[in-house]
Amino acid sequence: MQSFELDKTDILKVKQALEGGDQDLLLLLADYHASEIAILFESISLESQKKIINLLPIDLASEIISEMSHEAHPEELLIDLEPEKRQEIVEELDYDDATDIISQMDEQDQHDILQELDKEDAVNIRNLMTYAEDTAGGLMNTEVIKVDADMSKKQAIDQIILQSEEIEEFYTIYVVDHDDILKGIVSLKDIIKAKANAKIADIVNTEFVFVKTSTDQEEVADLISQYNLTSIPVVDLNMKLLGRVTFDDVIDVMQEENTEDILKFSGVSEDEELSGNWIEAVKSRLPWLILNLGTAFLASSVIRYFEPTVTKIVVLAGYMTIIAGMGGNAATQALAVTVRRITLSDLTDNQAYKTVLKELTVGLINGAVNGLIVFLFAYFYDDNLLLGLVIFIAMTGNLLIAGITGAGIPLILKRVGIDPAVASSIIITTFTDVFGFLLLLGLASKLLL
Repeated sequence: MQSFELDKTDILKVKQALEGGDQDLLLLLADYHASEIAILFESISLESQKKIINLLPIDLASEIISEMSHEAHPEELLIDLEPEKRQEIVEELDYDDATDIISQMDEQDQHDILQELDKEDAVNIRNLMTYAEDTAGGLMNTEVIKVDADMSKKQAIDQIILQSEEIEEFYTIYVVDHDDILKGIVSLKDIIKAKANAKIADIVNTEFVFVKTSTDQEEVADLISQYNLTSIPVVDLNMKLLGRVTFDDVIDVMQEENTEDILKFSGVSEDEELSGNWIEAVKSRLPWLILNLGTAFLASSVIRYFEPTVTKIVVLAGYMTIIAGMGGNAATQALAVTVRRITLSDLTDNQAYKTVLKELTVGLINGAVNGLIVFLFAYFYDDNLLLGLVIFIAMTGNLLIAGITGAGIPLILKRVGIDPAVASSIIITTFTDVFGFLLLLGLASKLLL
């Protein structure tokens, strides 16, 4: 299936169909996948969303709600539905999806919805809500296919058929003992290929990857990616099987984490919703801008200190922006690579040292090359050999500093327990601005006056 791109035509068609009869609307929606309808929901009113959900069969309605992004607030749509419809939809949802949506509601709405549900469903959802949202426990689905290690091939197949009636998709069969302690995993293919008199204990794979309920969601995603798993079991401290995290949940996690990292990298709070209003955006961004303003004053104070030099050699003003701009860009490049390395794996002391050394070398070479270009420009355009030499040294030195700080600052912040994606960019920009101006104006004061 090709990826769906929302355009004005799609929105217009849906809005026109909403104004027409129910049959026209159903006929139009038949051309869209549930995930596509979920995207369309972001562009229509809550009343229109409710009308569509009430028209559709329960299985499709629940799939649409599960596909809605957090920023589209599926919990608000669910709350607004009639209790009977709401109950049917929630009971159709996977436990992990239902938990994600219900946990976004206030306590009273949570209580009301859970009271409406079948007792077993309510208990499962309440249990999942006790785990932190960004852990394996918060991600897992408690519906699993499991068989006893002592079962025969036939008994296992009978159990798989029975349990699969309640589960839409399963990728791995978990092998447990009488106390639900996880002993291993086995594929349906291995069971089918096994001899008729074989026992599950004979074919179980006891070398398997698992996570605890407290495992961070990023680590879960890394493990599924590293071992090419379709799902990973979640166990408690005693190895009792509690649930599973599937690869589709991990894809959502990776998207969330990437978005969070990009926002942090830009000095934007992770709490700011991409589709939020301007008030939320201002509250999220203003503190970082004020902090950045403070560091800008620091760089400005360097220029003020060398004001007599700038006044006498006016041409320096033009080169100051070049030196600072190039330093900032070079530092951002080094920062991006280093933060990505930190995100993918914890660096050892030796790896950290090599990372800084590499960026130092890259900064020195890039600085020398760019410094030479600016040197030639200053020599031929401004007809000043000494000015060119000052700019060459300042450019080389600033890009060298950019490489060291771009790699070193995030590593230091990580070591002291501060998120490097949040604070690094402001710190390194201050370094490159201040040192760039100091090098350029300091050298100019000594060599050109």
